[in-house]
Amino acid sequence: MNSFISPSSDETSAQRAELARLVEGAVSGDGMHPTAIEPLHLIRCAKPGEMTYGLHKPALCVIVQGGKEVRLADELYRYDPLHYLVVSVTLPVAGCVIRASSDEPYICIRLDIDPSLIAGLVADANPAPAPEDTAGRGLYLDRIDAPLLDATLRLVRLLNNPKDIPVLAPLAVREIFYRLLCGPQGHHLQAVALQGSQSHRVNDAIEWLNRNYVEPLRIDELARRVNLSSSSLHHRFKALTAMSPLQYQKQLRLQEARRLLVAEGLEVSAAGYRVGYESPSQFSREYSRLFGASPVKDLARLRSMA
Repeated sequence: MNSFISPSSDETSAQRAELARLVEGAVSGDGMHPTAIEPLHLIRCAKPGEMTYGLHKPALCVIVQGGKEVRLADELYRYDPLHYLVVSVTLPVAGCVIRASSDEPYICIRLDIDPSLIAGLVADANPAPAPEDTAGRGLYLDRIDAPLLDATLRLVRLLNNPKDIPVLAPLAVREIFYRLLCGPQGHHLQAVALQGSQSHRVNDAIEWLNRNYVEPLRIDELARRVNLSSSSLHHRFKALTAMSPLQYQKQLRLQEARRLLVAEGLEVSAAGYRVGYESPSQFSREYSRLFGASPVKDLARLRSMA
């Protein structure tokens, strides 16, 4: 039985307060900070911000303080310290911190997911098998329970004891992901990790698109590559990502084009061409639809905020 956390629990309030202190002591300011524990990142933000776009790799995210919303295609997910977020496949998303202040900054713990670790846990722990027709999202929220919060706290405590990290951190990470697999939605994580499952094959298609998003997309060829029928690939892909393969590719292209405009100073037409657009007008139209402004206006706005 899961011990779901009550908002008023004294013990869990103390655990969160300790987590907040540990993170504040480990980071130098706002932003995402790597740690001595390779899959663990600490995130801090002292004020609410605008929606930012990016490619979210598979990870567990646990909010310690504050609140955030994440947009996947047309779906909006809001979460807080009572909930955790799991991204089980690589997804183009938008995110925005919605609750933060200088006194109580937004603090989040991100633990990257190693698919081979999940597959090993499934083999060792033998959880209830994931139903073959599982059609859940590759991004989901669930209510955090006491064992998961406790394991997360023990992992972060290790940052103050570097000599213990090589031995104890892998055990804590393993326990955290074991807790996820045994949770109410753990079958979604399990389905993606299992070699040969349809979800795993769709994940192969997702990773292929991430490596080859500039190339023209031919669904029948991609389906053959991952050993699925075209109709199964389309159905399963949309179930996992909330997008068709073509929509997913479009998001990858547009997010990379925006990065090229901002970080490398490319001209609009050059950025569009670099990511696979032959028509500048189509590029501008689809860019405006995703980001809410034309490339030129969006770039001017981003520069004014810098």
